[in-house]
Amino acid sequence: MARKSSWEWSRTAQTRKSMLQAAREVFSEHGFADSNVSDVVARAGSSVGSLYHHFGGKTELFLALYEDHQAAHEQASAASVAKAKKEGVTDPVELLIAGARAYLAGAWERRDLVRLFIDGDGPPGFELIRRTRGREWVRQNAVLLGAGGDPLDRFTVAVLTSIIGEAAREVATSDNEEEAQEVIEAAVTLIHRLDPLRELREG
Repeated sequence: MARKSSWEWSRTAQTRKSMLQAAREVFSEHGFADSNVSDVVARAGSSVGSLYHHFGGKTELFLALYEDHQAAHEQASAASVAKAKKEGVTDPVELLIAGARAYLAGAWERRDLVRLFIDGDGPPGFELIRRTRGREWVRQNAVLLGAGGDPLDRFTVAVLTSIIGEAAREVATSDNEEEAQEVIEAAVTLIHRLDPLRELREG
């Protein structure tokens, strides 16, 4: 019985994975508004009923793709920061940069998704979800940097986070990996220049 349940779980996971990959291709090619559920299931080799069973509809499929993309960003960044800490890095800005490098590498690897999510063609309410996620990202960076709650600290963290976000857009629209890497290095240089802790360390 347990073996059957395991097999069913595996099949369900594979079906979900296949549909997300198909959705990624179809949405990237046609945009959200001009994509049809029938195109996704045809690409996945599945059925409309199966898609609705697993996701509920086109909007939910788009949002699941976004959540998976964001989770991949967060996991890669967290792993990079943890690795840097293990190697003895304690400077909060250097830890931020370690996470940013992983984030921006992911932006290049999944550049089709980055372009999809920034072009404004999403389901109703998606922009609010993006803004909410952005505020949470700023909050996480504030914790990493040990920033206080005063307006200047909040502004500084928001600016540093914006640099990473804008760099991700440029990375995703770069013509090749070399160009993308140049953008990443430029972002790192800019973060160093705006390092809010530099004066304390040098003083």
